[in-house]
Amino acid sequence: MIIGAMNHPKRDIIEEIRWMADLGLDFVDLTLEPPAAASWNANPDKIRAELSKHNLQVVGHTAYYLPMASPMEEVRKAAVVEFKRCLEVFSRVGAKWMNIHPAAYAPMHELDYIIGQNLKTLLELQDCCSSLGVGLMVENLPGDFNTVAQLGPLLDQVPGLGLHLDIGHCNLRTEHNTATELIDRYSDRIQHVHIHDNKGGYADLHLALGAGTMDWRRHIQHLKRSGYDHTITLEVFSEDHHYLEYSRDLLRAEWNKSN
Repeated sequence: MIIGAMNHPKRDIIEEIRWMADLGLDFVDLTLEPPAAASWNANPDKIRAELSKHNLQVVGHTAYYLPMASPMEEVRKAAVVEFKRCLEVFSRVGAKWMNIHPAAYAPMHELDYIIGQNLKTLLELQDCCSSLGVGLMVENLPGDFNTVAQLGPLLDQVPGLGLHLDIGHCNLRTEHNTATELIDRYSDRIQHVHIHDNKGGYADLHLALGAGTMDWRRHIQHLKRSGYDHTITLEVFSEDHHYLEYSRDLLRAEWNKSN
């Protein structure tokens, strides 16, 4: 298991990589979002060189608000254009996987239609993924794509689609944390993991581990028992990096415990 963090999209990518290296992290969860980390402004050669300089790996992350299920076809296709541009950048910087956030906002449309629009976008990206050598993984999201039943229509119909498991999201807008059921059903599809704490309900707080009420240790041990041993992003959003450093140490200590 290796631990990383996400760059802030309002800040220079290279400077973000440097502080992550100084913190002793293992990889960068590179999000390509405006204003400072837009895909069309990113310099892949410079990013790759900086990653190499610090011996950091990289995972690709796209903007959560891209309208990949829009009922307006021109808008949906614009999201596809952006995803393809991100895939090209991620391929050049050395990322093997890119996440994508399924969209549910299509007022007055039935769920089957929304699922179909998400599938249409995912399938349209398959050739680009194959040619660039970057896999797609879908992230679980609170409310609409957060259970086996909700994610199954995507994961079961797109060959090679990975699961980006966000354990913090599993704790939101649900009666119980759904991480266990997702790990049990899709352990062989999990390609990347996010973890952060919260207090349940609707607020996606992105707290340091232990600052909320989530039983994160139980979920980490269940993940480890499933055979997962790849990248885990500490998605702790704080201006003070000490909270991230503290969470890093907690996560490493928990992971290194014997089962």
